[in-house]
Amino acid sequence: MTILVIGATGRVGRHVVEQLVSRNAKVRVLTRDASKANFPIDVEVVQGEILDLASLRNAFKGVRTLFLLNAVTGDEFTQAIITLNLAREAGIERVVYLSVIHADRFVNVPHFAVKSGAEQMLKQMDFSATILRPSYFIDNEVMIKDVVLDHGVYPMPIGGKGVAMVDARDIAEVAAIELVRRDQASGKLPVETINLVGPDTLTGEGVAAIWTEVLGRPIVYGGDDPSGFEQNMATFMPTWTAYEMRLMAERYVSDGMIPEDGDVDRLVKILGRPLHSYRETAASLATRN
Repeated sequence: MTILVIGATGRVGRHVVEQLVSRNAKVRVLTRDASKANFPIDVEVVQGEILDLASLRNAFKGVRTLFLLNAVTGDEFTQAIITLNLAREAGIERVVYLSVIHADRFVNVPHFAVKSGAEQMLKQMDFSATILRPSYFIDNEVMIKDVVLDHGVYPMPIGGKGVAMVDARDIAEVAAIELVRRDQASGKLPVETINLVGPDTLTGEGVAAIWTEVLGRPIVYGGDDPSGFEQNMATFMPTWTAYEMRLMAERYVSDGMIPEDGDVDRLVKILGRPLHSYRETAASLATRN
């Protein structure tokens, strides 16, 4: 049967599609612009979007298993709830949903609260679901690379409690494994939640130290200043988004994003290999122009 990937054109979704194709899965993607999809020839592309219910219903035809990744937008919750409702109407009960770590705790952060609500819907409506809860994406560091390289400052206010940053490739491979497992299951599987974390729980000072070693020159941590972070973000993104980023950064500082006991070992067992590290990404970014 077909696996539908929603959110296929982002930094995680593209890897999910690649991983599914490598496992000989029958893959369909839903995208706003089919001309820009650029997926392997065997991937079926359906043009449309979540809030266009006709196109969403069309995408669900013949699908048994769904991968759902909702972008962080002002209507993210509406998109998630409508998608899951229409999936259920279409007879789809096998879902892999990309949530976020500590979704049930960081409830003042809008996109965390949204994902917590979607998690509850998956459980209460008796879906056969894997809920993936990633930590902060290592891949986000491409956005601050120039600040590190040009100014010698690591600017993300991640605090001193620790954040177990995770690589998008690890997220995607676990997602693909779970999608195939659920799609091929002879019957309904119970709901499972998997924390997706990196091998190291890093502080702001710790990340600066990694950059110092990689570059061979001093890199300093910019400090715990979520309000200043918000002001910087507001220069190139909507103010509500910048404020949400501030709320999230405040939780980095006050709580961190710390794995539970056994999370790393569980992921290594699922993947059959070590997790990608922050140092690996820093070294790669340091060599790019």
